[in-house]
Amino acid sequence: MDMTEHLHRLFSYDDWANREVLAALRSAGNASGRSIKLMAHIFAAERLWLERLEQKKQSVPVWPEFTLEQCEAQAAELPLLWKTYLEGRSEADLALTVSYKNSKGESWNSRKDDILLHVVTHSAYHRGQIAADMRAAGFTPAYTDFIHGIRQGLVA
Repeated sequence: MDMTEHLHRLFSYDDWANREVLAALRSAGNASGRSIKLMAHIFAAERLWLERLEQKKQSVPVWPEFTLEQCEAQAAELPLLWKTYLEGRSEADLALTVSYKNSKGESWNSRKDDILLHVVTHSAYHRGQIAADMRAAGFTPAYTDFIHGIRQGLVA
């Protein structure tokens, strides 16, 4: 499996895991504001990194005030944008660096493949925080471990 195939698989996992968390938040009924804020941040950060990769202007704040419904709309749109971005990318292209400014205004250069791996791991980190938040509130969080998704055939 080459790097581009691997990244498609990781973004398929990310899509599945995000949808699982949203379903758990919806079924909890009274999801905490913190969990929704973290989910909104996941989607905003994913969009922000895509915009950096495409050298576009930032369109959303890093910590937006999305509702659960707005998060669900992001969950429907972002996977298609990532798929479009990843299609046709070569390993050589993914090894190139991109220049951008972070949310503090600092200038950085990072390899595209490093950014893409960061997007997936950043989202997983915050999904873990949501799981802990849901457990503390007495709800059952989504089971979004990568290996679980693979074993169950839930990740393409």
